[in-house]
Amino acid sequence: MKLLTRIGVNAVALWVATLVVPGLSFQTQSGQAPAAWTSKIVTVVLVALLFGLVNAVIKPVVKVLAFPAIVLTLGLFTFIVNAFMLQITEWIAKPLGLAFRIDHFFWDAVVGALIITVVSWGLNILIPDEDKTNR
Repeated sequence: MKLLTRIGVNAVALWVATLVVPGLSFQTQSGQAPAAWTSKIVTVVLVALLFGLVNAVIKPVVKVLAFPAIVLTLGLFTFIVNAFMLQITEWIAKPLGLAFRIDHFFWDAVVGALIITVVSWGLNILIPDEDKTNR
């Protein structure tokens, strides 16, 4: 249940980021027919699952390697690390046939990662944690 909650939170955060940042999208390539709502929802959930996997597997390694930069910038480099995780998600999603696009790394990915972080944080506050409620 906790895994499904995390995937749902990631999906909502990614969806909100695509609504706010014009350079992030779940759209098909130009010239193709627009996707139906069900296929868009499936795409959002699959990209959220992929984003969660990237954050679970690759992010710890990148944070260890980026530790000096994170310390020197007083933690602000974490936003760049988060944007890089979003970019890796796009790179992996493209060969899988998932319609997730980032137009420009610096502005779109960094702002998108910031929005995803804020929305995820807010949703995690609103959704009660099962471990804390069972004590």
